[in-house]
Amino acid sequence: MTTLLVIAKEPLPGRVKTRLTPPFTRREAAQLAEAALADTLHAVAAAPATRRVLVLDGAPGPWLPPGFEVLPQCAGGLDERLADAFARCFGPALLIGMDTPQVTPELLTVDFTDCDAYLGAAEDGGFWALGLAEPAPALLRGVPMSTPVTGAVQRERLLAAGLRVRELPRLRDVDTAADARAVAALAPHGRFAARLARCTPVAPR
Repeated sequence: MTTLLVIAKEPLPGRVKTRLTPPFTRREAAQLAEAALADTLHAVAAAPATRRVLVLDGAPGPWLPPGFEVLPQCAGGLDERLADAFARCFGPALLIGMDTPQVTPELLTVDFTDCDAYLGAAEDGGFWALGLAEPAPALLRGVPMSTPVTGAVQRERLLAAGLRVRELPRLRDVDTAADARAVAALAPHGRFAARLARCTPVAPR
């Protein structure tokens, strides 16, 4: 089976989901980030895996379910941190972030029998998931992150290496208040939707 990796930041006010402020306060943005992370980790916990790893910038909190290894993120840009996460794996691995709380265990149940890589595109042009049958950190280093072409560049990297790539469904990341509302509607019974319902956005002036 597969190693499932989650790369995340500790959900502290002012350090996460800053694009949600405004309309939400920094504390509410951190609470939404924590709920998104908790939903993500519980989906990973319910998916089949030989190993579940949280690659964390910060310290774990009560939102972390049992059964996870916690490893610190390395220094450097996001491409370096993703590459380093794969470098700590042996055999098939699937990496996701904390920005898609609508993810399900079924989406994370991957089979590398007939492919070498999985890529889950995000609606903003990035990617929410990357899977490799054989971890190859060099495939991520130098990929421009957090741009409208990140997913396309990563896909080209995989194809140029001769890998057979299988696509995962396109998902929407939570970056803005509009994203938060749309994602909560997709997973109305999750922790993220419940937390969003308790937030009171500040009206624009």
